[in-house]
Amino acid sequence: MATFLLLLFMFNSLANAQGNPPSPGYNPSSRVDTIAFNQAYKNLWGPQNQRLDQSSLTIWLDKSSGSGFKSIESYKSGYFGTDVKLHPGYTAGVITSFYLSNNEDHPGNHDEVDIEFLGRTPDKPYTLQTNVYIRGSGDGHIIGREEQFHLWFDPTEDFHHYAMLWTPKEIIFLVDDVPIRRYARKSDTTFPLRPMYVYGSIWDASSWATENGRYKVNYGYQPFVGRYTNFKLKGCAADSQQSCQPPSGSPATTGGLSHQQVAAMQWVQRNYKVYDYCSDPKRDHTQTPEC
Repeated sequence: MATFLLLLFMFNSLANAQGNPPSPGYNPSSRVDTIAFNQAYKNLWGPQNQRLDQSSLTIWLDKSSGSGFKSIESYKSGYFGTDVKLHPGYTAGVITSFYLSNNEDHPGNHDEVDIEFLGRTPDKPYTLQTNVYIRGSGDGHIIGREEQFHLWFDPTEDFHHYAMLWTPKEIIFLVDDVPIRRYARKSDTTFPLRPMYVYGSIWDASSWATENGRYKVNYGYQPFVGRYTNFKLKGCAADSQQSCQPPSGSPATTGGLSHQQVAAMQWVQRNYKVYDYCSDPKRDHTQTPEC
């Protein structure tokens, strides 16, 4: 009997590792209403490579230009999410992104919180890169605080929901409501505290996006298309009262993540994380308390 139970546990563990992550037990996106693109966003650049069809936005990169959009307001905390469907096939060198930044307000000294899809060659999976910049270059010693993941699904076959929950205590990155990374506020110098806008874009990043620039954008495959829909935004605008609180990322009134959410996050990190700056021996971690 004991042997049977052990084999059953091993089978279930293997099946789970090859399938979907454990249920996080809580869906933060369900607590945030979907809004129309024009309610919260506007074109930032490349308007000729951007099309809005009812509730969906399509942006594309071709040899003439990429395209990007930006939130109308800036925020000091909040939940920022959207459904994205990525371009199939050869997309090396192409970045499709959804992120927070105050670069326009603080050029050369900005903060940034990134969800970036790194383009691929057709024999490789997409890489989702999460990143946190503090005042332009991480902590002055490293470029950023990157964690990279492969996904447990093909992001080109359908829309999936990607989100960042930024609170005064932490930043949580989520995919289909599953937390994949938690970045805690360990100190004021290693956490973004200034208001940021919400952005999305598609652009040519041939110099670094795919295997450190080994593969470039091949415009023989143009246009490269990114599709966005189901925009969810609920936050504290830059001029909001101190009493304003961002949505909760968990069922706990104190915030943080529940045990079930932590288990789901650990599963993703164990099975699908492919790079962690904290484990990179080439990085200087003397001023990275979060590591």
